[in-house]
Amino acid sequence: MHVAIVSLGCAKNLIDSEVMINIIKDGKYEVTNNPYLADIIIINTCGFIEKAKQESIDTIIEMGQYKKTGKCILLIAAGCLSERYKEELLKEMPELDAVIGTGDYKSILEVIENGLEGQKISMYGNQENIDLDKLDRYISTQNHTAYIKIAEGCDNRCTYCIIPSLRGRYRSRKFEEIIKEAEFLASKGIKELIVIAQDTSVYGRDLYGKLMLPDLLRAMAKIRGIEWIRILYAYPDEFNDDLIDVMASEEKICKYIDIPIQHGSNKILKLMGRNTTKEKILHLISKLRKEIPNIAIRTTFIVGFPGEDEEDFEELANFIKEVQFDRMGVFTYSREEDTPAYKLPNQVDEEIKINRQDILMSLQMDISYKKNLGFVGKSLKVLIEDYENGQYIGRTYRDAPEIDGLVYFTSNREMRIGEFANVFIKDATDYDLLGECNDEYSK
Repeated sequence: MHVAIVSLGCAKNLIDSEVMINIIKDGKYEVTNNPYLADIIIINTCGFIEKAKQESIDTIIEMGQYKKTGKCILLIAAGCLSERYKEELLKEMPELDAVIGTGDYKSILEVIENGLEGQKISMYGNQENIDLDKLDRYISTQNHTAYIKIAEGCDNRCTYCIIPSLRGRYRSRKFEEIIKEAEFLASKGIKELIVIAQDTSVYGRDLYGKLMLPDLLRAMAKIRGIEWIRILYAYPDEFNDDLIDVMASEEKICKYIDIPIQHGSNKILKLMGRNTTKEKILHLISKLRKEIPNIAIRTTFIVGFPGEDEEDFEELANFIKEVQFDRMGVFTYSREEDTPAYKLPNQVDEEIKINRQDILMSLQMDISYKKNLGFVGKSLKVLIEDYENGQYIGRTYRDAPEIDGLVYFTSNREMRIGEFANVFIKDATDYDLLGECNDEYSK
């Protein structure tokens, strides 16, 4: 029988899907990328914000149609939406045969077997009982890049966020198990490791009594075959000097950091339950740029949080103008039940949220274009990811996959996906770079 897995949401969810794929492939099932050909379809859902919930619901409905038009006889919903709406999904979506939470993905074979026997399954284990160190997985990303999850759950209590309820408390994976996995990935030809967790900067504190991310990165940098190590989701609260030192000194660590900041007004940061201030963030960014002059800093902001007035928004816009982030995303506040912010007064009108989002993204577009123009006439190391319409497509150290910019370039020789190229940048757009790789520029 054939199984298709549709993975929605973040890279952390993708790793859960990869674990399920590996378990299924070790059983008596074949995995297919085509839901039309699948006897069993699993949707690993996201339930973080309203748009993600709607995408998950729409995907369940879409995949449910294959019970009529395809081969599907078993439809399973897993992941965060399933964890969040334990009772409602199975009751309100009759096309579903099984609903399992975030703590149950390793039981997927049992769920399939019981489902094929005609049982309607609603399974919810304790997320914190998952063995985080046994993450044998099938790598579904390109052959040269892989995510590596160093922790699960979250202890931050941001007032807008449902993640601690869906994923449990923060639990670091064992140091040696992460390194073992990184070595395995390198043996499979992976050149870029992307380090992820809900908050990477506090890795190790729960398990070892101290912040261990710098030590982990040093150990990763010693692994033969790994050329880039990229860090995502490092909260500013615990971003210490040791982490800055290792980023500056280790050649393999990309001079790139994703720091979720969320706002530039201390009033709103306090309402959000964030454990920092605008002044501390500015100090951190100043130190990062001083110690690592070529660093690319990515962040995200939320606009329209309850209580955000015009003065707060103006303060955020001025903060962005002052800092000039290299990469930036802006989300409108999503009012989520079962979060403290849901009950806050002074909820902001949806139209105002969207308008504020547009203003900030327009501002960032100009910042990004000016920064990109600064690379025209320079050569950059590019990881090649695709080839289409006579052009190679790749990323620099400044670009995480799927969320940042790309480099489009031609070459006077044939090149391979997954290799690095030295690309001379000849032009720039708002978010992307255009260039050429030839022997003249590679000298």
